[in-house]
Amino acid sequence: MPKINKAKSSASIITAAKEVFKIEGEAIRNLSSLITVDFANATRAILKTKGRVIVIGMGKSGNIGKKISATLASTGTPSLFVHPAEAKHGDLGMITRQDIALAISYSGETEETIQLLPYLKIKKIKLISMTGNPVSTLAKHSDHHISVHVKKEACPLQLAPTSSTTATLVMGDALAVTLMKQRSFRPSDFAMLHPGGSLGKRLLTKVEHLMATKNLPIVNTKTPLSKVISIMGAGRLGMAIVSDEKKLNGIITDGDLRRAIEKNKEKIFSLQAKDIMTRKAKTIGKDAKLIEAEVLCNKYKITSLVVTEKSKIIGVFQIYNLAKV
Repeated sequence: MPKINKAKSSASIITAAKEVFKIEGEAIRNLSSLITVDFANATRAILKTKGRVIVIGMGKSGNIGKKISATLASTGTPSLFVHPAEAKHGDLGMITRQDIALAISYSGETEETIQLLPYLKIKKIKLISMTGNPVSTLAKHSDHHISVHVKKEACPLQLAPTSSTTATLVMGDALAVTLMKQRSFRPSDFAMLHPGGSLGKRLLTKVEHLMATKNLPIVNTKTPLSKVISIMGAGRLGMAIVSDEKKLNGIITDGDLRRAIEKNKEKIFSLQAKDIMTRKAKTIGKDAKLIEAEVLCNKYKITSLVVTEKSKIIGVFQIYNLAKV
């Protein structure tokens, strides 16, 4: 174990951390200058591929490769990570002629990765590489090379991959996002690939699946306020729908009721529903997605939406229901 020096001041510790941000930030900013037509050609090659993007990488490059592969797969580009050492012991069978390979090695000379080149060539599998050295073995044997060169690592010894792995990760994100745009990847597509996530559920689940439909607290415009309060309590939704002859006239929320009491005080029970209701209540259809209901509630800063079908009141959706997904 290395010797631990005497604890430094907080200022020096914070300075050391900020230096890492500065070095790695510069590495990221420099990436745009490394983008060449090969990046565009690599993107087009992936779009033409009928199979998957097989990401290959060893060590830290492998860790970054796993993340890039996962990002590609979750954003519309089928991908699989293959460990180069395991590939030589049977996992090459995972790679088919319809796939395209993305090999990651900052030096471009990683032995385990280089040893796979003959197999890829025999199988006529196109190869995209990400390296920090455009004249490396890996780069020279690639169909398309994407440079992730950095001026220096954030590691003070210039040994631990830091800036280089950050640059590679960001370049992988650039590739994934570019492919998303080329494929016109939509939020609904994302949801289909993330059905277990909160966003996925909100994009896929309909309002009808979470709306309240039983014992709806409905009153008419002339309902006395005393009865409105009773119906609101029984409905347990913190609101009441005001409707005459199946026509939606408005909505009364706990806030409307509280403001009416503060304003009218002892005259409160002489009022009717029409006197305190919020007119032009916001509505939504039962087939709308939860994400649409959420956007509507946030836009108007409200918590309840009246669910209608062909102008008929069929339920109530409340933003609190989103906690269930």
